[in-house]
Amino acid sequence: MSELHQGKQCSRCKRTLPQDSFASNRSAQDRLQAYCRECSAEYYRQRQEAKGRVVRQRIAVPSGRKRCPQCGEIKPHGEWERNATSSDGFASYCKVCRAERNRASYFKRKYGITTAELDAMIGEQFGICCICLDAPAEHVDHDHRTGRVRGVLCFSCNAALGQLRDRPDVIRRAAAYVEGNVWKPTLVAPGVYQLPS
Repeated sequence: MSELHQGKQCSRCKRTLPQDSFASNRSAQDRLQAYCRECSAEYYRQRQEAKGRVVRQRIAVPSGRKRCPQCGEIKPHGEWERNATSSDGFASYCKVCRAERNRASYFKRKYGITTAELDAMIGEQFGICCICLDAPAEHVDHDHRTGRVRGVLCFSCNAALGQLRDRPDVIRRAAAYVEGNVWKPTLVAPGVYQLPS
């Protein structure tokens, strides 16, 4: 009975510690682990390193803050999105890192490219739109039939291609129209037009 009040001796470090320094173990006679929490953590780390794995170091985080595993910064809870399913009520990554991860996931899922590949494409274009050569390249352009990425355009040029349904014949007529070659097709039969040569 006096042993319960005094604590328990860790079988690894041989220190006598309070019972709350030991994790629970239902199969043990006293319902506590043989190693204290510190020794258990150290033993786990050594076993993982022997397998060639790296164990993340536990970092003390003050109350009202959380550490982001991606950027490694400790930020206040205002920098995190809410997540009711997590144990602490906040997302795993801070808002900035989560936005980065979502962006990378979006490009990989939708276009099959990584953010590094996207940045390389923008660099090859010197950061400007391939069509207007004026606005910054910010929107990925792809062939809607094949899904192949063609380049990175500005919003207006990307939207224009979409409005013209990626049809080269329509785009050529639009270019001729803009250049002042105004013409009108001749109606030959209902729904059939003859284009001027």
